[in-house]
Amino acid sequence: MIQTDIKKAIILGSGALKIGEAGEFDYSGSQALKALKEEGVETILINPNIATIQTSEDIADKIYFLPVTPFFVEEVIKKEKPQGILLAFGGQTALNCGVALFRSGVLEKYNIKVVGTPVQSIIDTEDREIFANMLAEIDVKTPKSIAAINMEEARAAAKKVGFPIIIRAAYTLGGLGSGFCENEEELEILAQKAFSYSPQILVEESIKGWKEVEYEVVRDKYDNCITVCNMENFDPLGIHTGESIVVAPSQTLSNSEYHKLRAISIKIIRRVGVVGECNVQFALSPHSEDYRVIEVNARLSRSSALASKATGYPLAFVAAKLGLGYGLHELKNSVTKVTTAAFEPALDYCVVKIPRWDLSKFVGVSKNLGSSMKSVGEIMAIGRSFEEAIQKGIRMVGLGMHGFVGNKEEISIEAIDEELTNPTDRRIFAITEAFNKNYSIDEIYSKTKIDRWFLQKLKNIFNLKLELEKLNSLEELKPELLLMVKQAGFSDFQIARLILKSSNKNINDDLIKVRNYRKAAGILPSVKQIDTLAGEYPAQTNYLYLTYNGNEHDIDFNNDDKSVIVLGSGAYRIGSSVEFDWCSVNSVNTIHEQGYRSIMINYNPETVSTDYDTCDRLYFDELTFERVMDIIDLENPHGVVVSMGGQIPNNLAMKLHRMNAPILGTSPIKIDNAEDRDKFSSLLDELKIDQPRWAKLTSVDDIHQFAAKVGFPLLIRPSYVLSGAAMNVVSNPDQLEHFLEMAANVSKEHPVVVSEFIEEAKEIEIDAVANKGEMIAYAISEHVEFAGVHSGDATIVFPPQKLYIETIRRIKKIARQLAKGLEITGPFNIQFLAKDNDIKVIECNLRASRSFPFVSKVMKLNLIEIATKVMLGIDVPKPDKSLFELDYVGVKAPQFSFARLLNADPVLGVDMASTGEVACIGENYYEAILKSMLSVGYRLPVKNVLISSGPSRGKIELLNSAKMLKQRGINIFATEGTHRFFHENGVENTLLHWPDESDRSPNTIDFIKEKKIDLVINIPKNLTNRELKNGYQIRRSAIDYNIPLITNSRVASAFIYAICRYQIEDLTIKAWNEYK
Repeated sequence: MIQTDIKKAIILGSGALKIGEAGEFDYSGSQALKALKEEGVETILINPNIATIQTSEDIADKIYFLPVTPFFVEEVIKKEKPQGILLAFGGQTALNCGVALFRSGVLEKYNIKVVGTPVQSIIDTEDREIFANMLAEIDVKTPKSIAAINMEEARAAAKKVGFPIIIRAAYTLGGLGSGFCENEEELEILAQKAFSYSPQILVEESIKGWKEVEYEVVRDKYDNCITVCNMENFDPLGIHTGESIVVAPSQTLSNSEYHKLRAISIKIIRRVGVVGECNVQFALSPHSEDYRVIEVNARLSRSSALASKATGYPLAFVAAKLGLGYGLHELKNSVTKVTTAAFEPALDYCVVKIPRWDLSKFVGVSKNLGSSMKSVGEIMAIGRSFEEAIQKGIRMVGLGMHGFVGNKEEISIEAIDEELTNPTDRRIFAITEAFNKNYSIDEIYSKTKIDRWFLQKLKNIFNLKLELEKLNSLEELKPELLLMVKQAGFSDFQIARLILKSSNKNINDDLIKVRNYRKAAGILPSVKQIDTLAGEYPAQTNYLYLTYNGNEHDIDFNNDDKSVIVLGSGAYRIGSSVEFDWCSVNSVNTIHEQGYRSIMINYNPETVSTDYDTCDRLYFDELTFERVMDIIDLENPHGVVVSMGGQIPNNLAMKLHRMNAPILGTSPIKIDNAEDRDKFSSLLDELKIDQPRWAKLTSVDDIHQFAAKVGFPLLIRPSYVLSGAAMNVVSNPDQLEHFLEMAANVSKEHPVVVSEFIEEAKEIEIDAVANKGEMIAYAISEHVEFAGVHSGDATIVFPPQKLYIETIRRIKKIARQLAKGLEITGPFNIQFLAKDNDIKVIECNLRASRSFPFVSKVMKLNLIEIATKVMLGIDVPKPDKSLFELDYVGVKAPQFSFARLLNADPVLGVDMASTGEVACIGENYYEAILKSMLSVGYRLPVKNVLISSGPSRGKIELLNSAKMLKQRGINIFATEGTHRFFHENGVENTLLHWPDESDRSPNTIDFIKEKKIDLVINIPKNLTNRELKNGYQIRRSAIDYNIPLITNSRVASAFIYAICRYQIEDLTIKAWNEYK
């Protein structure tokens, strides 16, 4: 223990997951809290993200689910009187908030010490000008750059630097508001936009096409420095690091380049005065040793999570300890347990990080990758060779690809040259296609500037594919060749497809033939440990991966029927995010507590579930049928849990069941009954439970007949989906034709289902746990929005405030019937529609859902713990009834990242679009909703509101709200129809003309650009082309100029009611444990 005068410290979290700031901060925050706890410091966490691990019971001593903004943090400081504050563990959100508190004198006023890197150092690295001057003092090169605070300065700067240039906005996250300009016209457009995000912009020389290399450096207060990991980007400079494939350790640097950059990184961290961890990004010229330092982050960044997972060196944990005053030599290496933390890790394997995009979820989004980040998650693959790691990684991303080659039906790229020069999310497959068309490595290099070393490795994979295609049966496949292709990362699936030319229908059986042939030939993977010192000291960790480039296992397997495997949730994506990580970790903890050996399989470097102290054994590897079976064969477990990691494990249930894997909880056959709409629907009929009218579709004619009978609107959905992929509401015959084409592509083996879509219906959910068909614990929650908004995008209230008692009683009854009918053991979730007291079931998932962490934490009853116990066969007494009657309310609000997605239309539908969520607790519904909405970026005070209320229903609904706004003295601006309607009903307002009437003023777009509006309410109307275009322009401009936008009339009226009832000062500041 170290003597520290800090007895109590506040940690700022990062709030909702968003593009550019995702799960890695849950990981670093949890690590920091763990480190402080070990030192006996009382920890106070402020983070409204209820779904993360760090906001669970045993991690911090007190948790405040409040917005991470200066006002709320100061209120908590007044109440808790801490001695210290940690700013480096919550991404840019925490940093910006900390800098604001420092500048306004709050930290000084309450005499609070910043633990770790001093705030001034942070400001110095954030302000580009100070930063460049500071590095010039120590003779370190940075790109030529000139700061500008208005358009004239920007034009002058561009002349001085010379095109091509990069524009960047200062103080933003993930390259927001930045981009490349080749000429004056592009400069005008980009600079205008950058100024809307930031008061200062930078005009820099462009070094597009150089190599990008990063170093993670650690420094203690005694000025000891080490570099923990260096990485290089597969893509050249010009693509944001978060968008690039990253390889660690770097593969293409010469020894002298490596040491030169290492020395410079250490020189920089000493000059900046970082205590803890920091990351340095370099651009390196491919032709000489010329370099530029592009960026230094004096906080834990996205790459630090990657470096921690890649080396097994827990950066966040070490950084927190160093902040308290330890030296590196006083801390132990967490992996070897004998050496100190002052040893630099050395790796005997190769790690590849690949981003995951979900761009197809958005209407109109631009798919080009550039200096602004668009990816929603990432994966990390470990192999003994680059070929093995990259092919594993491509499968892990989970976009239906099977590796670098062998993706027959999934891909067709016409304009290869265009794709190679202007990359989109499919760039790596364009390289495959280029090899197919006989491009040489030099030709590809000149178009992509991807290092020839990488291209050569990819060519190796391609050459092996050609070898395999020559064969026509497994008997012709020689064991030597089989071993070679397995070492290059080929899956049994790829081999089946390339040799047996399998169709999609037979592939599952053929894959098993390949598997059996391979096992008979004795070609099996080896289990290797992640070893931070490349074998010099024996590793004592359970952090494992599988490889074919090895000949023995590093660990022993006990066949004692005591192991339980939990399948994780894979890459964060829209629709499957940190909530499932919370479920997995809680499940693993319960398994461990019950005396079993907990084994986790997951490959997401941002998560707590892939932190090796979370479980007894961590397999950092694929969640494919092949790999999970490999691990089951080795571990011979007591059971496998498939209900905690969202849809990926759920989809494996039947395949594993056919191989006789011991699945715990509900039988996979029952999971299939709930997933397959046909079987599920006939079950509902048997139980006499109501459901919307629907039909299963095999031909287009049948559908048109169904449409004629039921009428529009209709909902079309394929079987087996997560977050409504290719699910759509259609309102006329043309749309119907168009969507049928799309939906049919999603699930080839499963038909399409069409059902009536009920308008103006309330949506209600129940999250519950059953034991052998009997429901033992449940939570009912309601959506603020009417049905038609995906439940992941909806604002959810728990306990429900506006449901009839009778409705609640009937919902419990239906849930009991279904639990019995499907013989459920474990977690499940059912979604209902209620209209005029009619209740219909729309969906039932036999797994944990996104809202499990939310309801568990609000009612302080851990549903996952109960579910895990039940699945292990332990009887759990039914919780006391009174638990379900709470004296407070929780509201969960979605976080959208539309600002990152160029041109996407920010409107909600049945397809999910949110990247994360927050939840806050209040004394009543309006207080909770206000706190939640402030947490996802809505702002007070509101003076001027623009309302464009769409259909007549929206107009009527917002009329009362408009009256309330007027009473509070808030100015209302409105577009044509709304203006007239409000005027006729006695609500004064000012008319703003539509965007396409650009000659008439006052115009909506001008007001938005000049930031004269504080809140935009735009309810989409979907009628004519003109309506669509105008509505889109208003919505998109609000996003681009960073003005809060609401597109749902029910959310708008709730928010308006809340801001009219409460001032920000009236909100209660209470910790989670104070709500009884």
